[in-house]
Amino acid sequence: MVILIAGTDTEVGKTVLTTALTAYGQKYQPQRAVGMMKLMQAGVGDRELYTSLFSLDQSPQEIAPLYFDAPLAPPVAAAKEGRDIDLGVVWQALQSLQARKDWVIVEALGGLGTPVTQELTVADLAASWRLPTVLVVPVKLGAIAQSVANVALAKLSRIDLRGIVLNCTQPRSETEIAELTPTDLIQSLTNIPILGCLPYLEEPKDLDKLAQIASDLELERLMPVVMGNW
Repeated sequence: MVILIAGTDTEVGKTVLTTALTAYGQKYQPQRAVGMMKLMQAGVGDRELYTSLFSLDQSPQEIAPLYFDAPLAPPVAAAKEGRDIDLGVVWQALQSLQARKDWVIVEALGGLGTPVTQELTVADLAASWRLPTVLVVPVKLGAIAQSVANVALAKLSRIDLRGIVLNCTQPRSETEIAELTPTDLIQSLTNIPILGCLPYLEEPKDLDKLAQIASDLELERLMPVVMGNW
């Protein structure tokens, strides 16, 4: 099974959720093979973090099939290097991982509206490739509107959106979380379930802590087939 970790924007917590789910799988279900993948990467970041945290039976090309030096939107980064964006390379890497792994966690880039080519966005790719998706929303002012807008894009694109995961990008009290991201209101406006809230992590590389916060999510709704088998 594949799950795409998408977000409302950059720096909202996609990597935290991606690494937390991987840590959960490796700690609590070591008999199952978990694969990780970044759709495409621009600048140093996630691929390097994945390989520093986990022992992955994957080549660098399987982890990030397309890699650009400049930390820019892929079409812009590719143009700077005089390269084309070959989505076939990404698709082949994903198919290879699916054939070898029980569960593949794919981290998107930017938000659902982020361009991956001159014509396509992350939402377009998620829909075309039929990737079950979870949306990461940061706990901050404006989160309600961001949730509504991104869910509307997901529905317009006919994405299989499994749920929303809230993420604290800075320390937040329970009162702040309830006021900035009121669960009932967001669910009522979007008709999409909120699967939990990730706390702020001072040390986002603590694998035990990452596994623990993943276990607090409604994983059965996020990945029902996998959880049913596990």
